[in-house]
Amino acid sequence: MNTAILSSHRSWAYLQLMRPANIVTAWADIMAGFAASGCFVLSNQAIDSEVSFVPLAWLLLATTGLYGGGIVFNDVFDAELDAQERPERPIPSGRVSRTEATLLGSLLLIVGVMAATQVSWLSASLATSIALAALFYDAFGKHHPILGPINMGICRGGNLLLGASVLPAILGQCWFLAVIPIVYIAAITVLSRGEVHGAKQSIAVIALLLVIAVIVGLLGLGLLTQYEALAALPFISVFAIRVLLPFIKAVRQPTPEQIRIAIRAGVLSLIVLDSTLAAGFAGLPYGLLVLSLLPISTVLAQIFAVT
Repeated sequence: MNTAILSSHRSWAYLQLMRPANIVTAWADIMAGFAASGCFVLSNQAIDSEVSFVPLAWLLLATTGLYGGGIVFNDVFDAELDAQERPERPIPSGRVSRTEATLLGSLLLIVGVMAATQVSWLSASLATSIALAALFYDAFGKHHPILGPINMGICRGGNLLLGASVLPAILGQCWFLAVIPIVYIAAITVLSRGEVHGAKQSIAVIALLLVIAVIVGLLGLGLLTQYEALAALPFISVFAIRVLLPFIKAVRQPTPEQIRIAIRAGVLSLIVLDSTLAAGFAGLPYGLLVLSLLPISTVLAQIFAVT
């Protein structure tokens, strides 16, 4: 019985390392990229839609491994810092050893790349690049005030393009969409530097301006002929409300508590951002399908830490 309880506690600690709520937001990236590729529209017109949706399933597995592995290695590299600032985390609390976490993170990254290989070599190349970018961020990038936010943004932008890689020929036409999550994640990453000790008001203002730039960019996609602006508009409205309010509060009161609230809202709202892209490129029903991931991620965020 004691062995079973110990195993259960260890499994729970592994899940805490992976931050499941965040992984669900990565699924939304893949689904948004899938919509941007035009593959969803083609599959609706095809007799055998399995040709299109099997690669999507592989890419969802790929991003699970890539994001989960990257997040685990974040704790591996931060073990000493967490021992001082967040002693409740799995590694500093002793529930998982640093070696065990390293093995888990490595396994997840390998699964991510191998799953992407089942789609195409382009997908595998993107997955490998994302894994390397995540490791670079965990080890070095996050300590740099400018490189860090850009590095993290590239990971999420690459994840969106990974979803679009189901049709490799389309990737050259929609690469610019990666700029949106890059800027958005940069905003969250910039603000996250103050979640322990607070931040300067100027930093919070920069983060807010980046979020506003993202909203303007989403509205600007309406200029594309293949983008249904009316279908996307309700999602943009929800996104703006969910993100702007906590970020404005963080500007007014850049305390650790307000910053953590803004970051939590920002991370979970990645799903709303992706549902905006999904609705614009694949229609309202598909946008709602992506948005349905939000309550799942929200529930998981109440159980597992997001940051």
